[in-house]
Amino acid sequence: MSAYLTATNQLRTTRIVSIRNETPTIKSFALHDSLGAKASPGQFVMIWIPGIDEIPMSLSTISSKENLVGITVKKVGEATGKLHNMKIGDVVGIRGPFGNGYTPTKARKVMIVGGGTGLASLAPLTEEIGKQKERKITFLLGAKKHNELLFLERIKAILDRANGTIITSTEDGSYGIKGLITESAEQLLAKEEFDIVYACGPEMMMHKMFQLTEKAAVPFQASLERLMRCAIGLCGTCVIGKYRVCKDGPVFSGVQLREVRDEFGHFKRGFDSRKLPFKP
Repeated sequence: MSAYLTATNQLRTTRIVSIRNETPTIKSFALHDSLGAKASPGQFVMIWIPGIDEIPMSLSTISSKENLVGITVKKVGEATGKLHNMKIGDVVGIRGPFGNGYTPTKARKVMIVGGGTGLASLAPLTEEIGKQKERKITFLLGAKKHNELLFLERIKAILDRANGTIITSTEDGSYGIKGLITESAEQLLAKEEFDIVYACGPEMMMHKMFQLTEKAAVPFQASLERLMRCAIGLCGTCVIGKYRVCKDGPVFSGVQLREVRDEFGHFKRGFDSRKLPFKP
């Protein structure tokens, strides 16, 4: 094991320095961590909630200048529930960063598609791409309803500075276009040429985006979510085909996703590593 991996895999403790309510069920937590602050957009960390569990989290903020990282957490179970009840100054553990982030590109026309907490890894990616003024970014942001649109104002601010475009959609029509964000993506890909598409969100959404980019012959990168217990490729719970999501991902290219098309969008793995079908 390399010295760098040994260091990043070492559990550190840090205190929560700020908490932001993003939606009725999602909060963002800022932490000081010098190793995490060196991460690339798309990498993840393992967060230890004392007395409960350790869970994987994408980095929603990466600031090397301030040695600051952010995680954005939806309350879905015991560990995330305990985290949501924590206060500024409370202690958590952190390991990482782990995995491969989004691959840098010189592409001029970029489409970014995000839904739910998938926005966590896409926000710092958009900030990074937005620094290059020659890029044209089209950001598609979707949710079930208006108050679940994560990072809406943050993404708008980034795109204002970068002269980009945002398209929003909600399934109930309470904000933006009524319908699925993939429907807007399909219409755009049919009439415009893009150099690359990035996506993160529910797997069925990403699977649809994979199909659309394959049809349009556009390079694709997606960040997959799987059950990760060790984060260093040992436990096998995050396996998809021949890949371990924690080490070979979590970001995969369209080329790699073709190799696991029998599992991507169809199966995940449980705590015992058995395949479990995604529910429609």
